[in-house]
Amino acid sequence: MRALPVRVDAVLVQALIAAALSFAHLHDLASAAGQHGWKAWAYPVSVDLLMVAAWRRLRSGEAKAAGWCWFLVALTASLGANVATAGLLDLDDVPAWLRILVAGWPAVAFLGGTLLAHGSPNPDQAPGPMPEPSSTAAAPEPIAPEVEPPSTAAELLANEAESAPSSPSPVPPALAALARKVADEHRARTGTPIDTSTLRARLGVPMPLAEAIATQLN
Repeated sequence: MRALPVRVDAVLVQALIAAALSFAHLHDLASAAGQHGWKAWAYPVSVDLLMVAAWRRLRSGEAKAAGWCWFLVALTASLGANVATAGLLDLDDVPAWLRILVAGWPAVAFLGGTLLAHGSPNPDQAPGPMPEPSSTAAAPEPIAPEVEPPSTAAELLANEAESAPSSPSPVPPALAALARKVADEHRARTGTPIDTSTLRARLGVPMPLAEAIATQLN
């Protein structure tokens, strides 16, 4: 015996049977209330569609209050039709208030379906820009060597030139001491002796004087 290609779900079958019975009860009630022909068939369709729309809104997780409200309205309409057609109501003599409810149901179903399908649950909550993640480890700030600025070297050179114009050495002692300090710091940081261009840039002196200082350092 060949197995069935499609597995039959008992819960789905039960749901289809319950939907068919509820559909028939709504049709009978609408027909008894004066809605004949295709109108009687449209009433159960509108109730079921409103219930499906409300259930989808509940599944989405947005505006659950509106979803529960319209779900209970559709459930009340379906359950009311089931109870009314169970022998508690004379379908040959439907009261006037029930005729009014049945006649007004299309407007209620249209309003609920429109709000559920096209409503904007959170119009004011627009997604804002994502904040940039802050770095947990701050980059260490480079430690600047404590070296006197070039202006200080120029001032020392000018002062030495004024105070000792007849000095036999072309490099003033103060400037030579500053140059040696800069050279020692450069060697400690890079491991190589300082070159003349770097020495000139660090001291802010002319190239001939920088060459004289470099010669004296060597």
